[in-house]
Amino acid sequence: MKETFFLHPVAAHFSNGLIPVAVLYLLLTLPAGNPFFERTVEHLIIIVVLAVPVSFFSGLHDWTKNYKRAKTPIFLNKIRLSIVLFLLVASAVVIRLTVPEVMYHNDWLHWVYIALLFAMLPVVTLLGHYGGKLAGAAKQAAARRNR
Repeated sequence: MKETFFLHPVAAHFSNGLIPVAVLYLLLTLPAGNPFFERTVEHLIIIVVLAVPVSFFSGLHDWTKNYKRAKTPIFLNKIRLSIVLFLLVASAVVIRLTVPEVMYHNDWLHWVYIALLFAMLPVVTLLGHYGGKLAGAAKQAAARRNR
């Protein structure tokens, strides 16, 4: 397992997989205002805010080790998107922890919090898309070497 375990894909899939679940629980919260669903959103985004730096720095490590820090658009986009993702989730966590009742007031902060959560979806989708392109290119290169 030591030779086949790679921290970055595990960390990336973990945090990127939790965001759609958090948005799902947010959607379940909206119609009825169920505090149990909203509390789950809080827990999920706290986990994500802790996991994103692991994903980011393990990605930088892999980029340095495997790609010699090649400054190609795909890597630069992934770095930028990762920073955007961290800023979005950190902002959502700060709002949720400083204003615990944010979902129960119909004010501007309520809508900012919801917008932050929804804004994370296209970011993780693009991160996954670019990661898939890299993984696909690596598989094709390995297949060419093995011919």
